[in-house]
Amino acid sequence: MIQSAKRLETVQEYYFSKKLKEVRQLASEGKPIINMGIGSPDLQPPSTVIKAIQDSLTDVGAHKYQSYQGLPEFRNAVANFYKAKYNVIINPDNEILPLMGSKEGIMHISLAFLNEGDHVLIPNPGYPTYSSVTNLVGAKSVFYELDATNNWQPNFNELEKFDLTNVKLMWVNYPHMPTGTKALKETYQQLIEFGKKHHIIIVNDNPYSFILNDTPKSILQVEGAKDIALELNSLSKSYNMAGWRVGKLIGNQHFLNEVLKVKTQMDSGMFYGIQKGAIKALELDDRWFKEQNKIYQSRQQLIFKIADTLGCTYNKNTSGMFVWAKLPEGQESEKVVDDLLHNKHIFVAPGTIFGSQGEGYIRFSLCVPEEKIKEAITRF
Repeated sequence: MIQSAKRLETVQEYYFSKKLKEVRQLASEGKPIINMGIGSPDLQPPSTVIKAIQDSLTDVGAHKYQSYQGLPEFRNAVANFYKAKYNVIINPDNEILPLMGSKEGIMHISLAFLNEGDHVLIPNPGYPTYSSVTNLVGAKSVFYELDATNNWQPNFNELEKFDLTNVKLMWVNYPHMPTGTKALKETYQQLIEFGKKHHIIIVNDNPYSFILNDTPKSILQVEGAKDIALELNSLSKSYNMAGWRVGKLIGNQHFLNEVLKVKTQMDSGMFYGIQKGAIKALELDDRWFKEQNKIYQSRQQLIFKIADTLGCTYNKNTSGMFVWAKLPEGQESEKVVDDLLHNKHIFVAPGTIFGSQGEGYIRFSLCVPEEKIKEAITRF
């Protein structure tokens, strides 16, 4: 029997990939499953975006290979977006790299900068892909703990006690997933100072800026941030375009040139029509976000009722498309999730899939129609 690569011994199949098989099996047996576990937007992209991709299909060259750096119009749209929304000046010629979703960027950045044995600072709780990719490239995950007592912000006093000798990269994610904690200017400033002091590249994963958030922030707003920081951003969540796979990496030319060496070996450019649709999305004004957030706010209030029924506590002042809820003392996340799935036919995510600091928490997605959330409420 042919053996698989040893690197696969360091990772497991993604939790949602495995668990959704069980969810689908229950649904196939006629169980009325309500899926509140996944952050996949159920709303439609803007109609103008759909029209833009449709109109582009007959353009000359639309179906050819595209540039690895993307259309100039796409990069200009990203630069204009960053100036308008974050007041950050980006050079569209050399400080923007399109990605097939920001998840791809996590792999590209890791391959570009990490050698076997390098260490990577990863938030706990945090997005599981950070540690999975770190393991796949032969680097070592070093977890820094976040908790509610410190508003889920990094504890820099504790970080300074770490052995940082071999640390090359630090993953940051604000607004934070899974907790929804908003970005703080002070945290971004401290991160840039920390990165410069210890020669660590700071990567901020920033796809939730505009969801239930009136004060979107970018780490690149900090003076001197481009010297040491990269930012991943995406249209997946903000514009309901998750399946389109449109992301972008923002940073200085040197960093992006290194990432480009990896990217050019792994794709042949983003489809022309998708870029044209993305341009149209990036040109929309803030009315789009306000309308989307009305929907999410209404759903959020209903999710709070479910959390109350379960005896959970939660922070109402959060961003993103999730509700992070603390279970009553002594309850275990995965047991509660399984009980809800099999007895109420409601699927939510256990906090433990985001790290050990997620034990005792569950996460609800807001990507569920109101009528389904109301139905879930009646099941209690």
